[in-house]
Amino acid sequence: MALVDDQQLVRSGFSMLINSQPDLDVVVEAGNGFEALQALGAAAADVVLMDVRMPGMDGIEATRRLIERAASAPAGSARAELRVVVLTTFDLDEYALAAIQAGASGFLLKDAPPEELLEAIRTVHRGDAVIAPSTTRRLLDHVAPLLRAHGNERPEDHEAVERLTAREREVFTLMAQGRSNPEIAADLFVSEATVKTHVGHILAKLGARDRVQAVVLAYETGVVTPGG
Repeated sequence: MALVDDQQLVRSGFSMLINSQPDLDVVVEAGNGFEALQALGAAAADVVLMDVRMPGMDGIEATRRLIERAASAPAGSARAELRVVVLTTFDLDEYALAAIQAGASGFLLKDAPPEELLEAIRTVHRGDAVIAPSTTRRLLDHVAPLLRAHGNERPEDHEAVERLTAREREVFTLMAQGRSNPEIAADLFVSEATVKTHVGHILAKLGARDRVQAVVLAYETGVVTPGG
């Protein structure tokens, strides 16, 4: 784990919580984006908990650079599997939008309950994205108008969505509505393994890195709408 926040007290609190877990360990702490890039160049972390507003280099730019670095790392290496969870608040819509586009794998409110924080870290570490918690769903609903307003729609995105099979489209829509794999399996009366297979095919067809990117594309292309 890496913690990136300009407030020492916040980092200390998160560090104590995370290090109290037998399966989690904080290996890097940084006070801004520059420090994070330097520290994570020397030490590998699986998940980065990233604050958005920091002096020097903010969390959005740091996330973008870390994800770019991960994309160029050898496949299967620790750096290639790096995931970023962004800490945000509801009144930072523009920041949230930029963080999504920078490649963040999930969001947490700064006042999220400890158990939600820990579950988010484990979820992202498993290679999934944090979209199931209600906080993230509400946040995505909140920034959806901005996603559409910023004109990020591309013809190739619509074409990719059109290439989905009818069943994949169903799964895609449920993913975008914040449903987890077990919930989707129950909704569609199929096994969780089948849902995982569909999700893999959907991500591949959409060219999405993870579920958050797929959900963003669902909002941008109008597959789902705020509150829908």
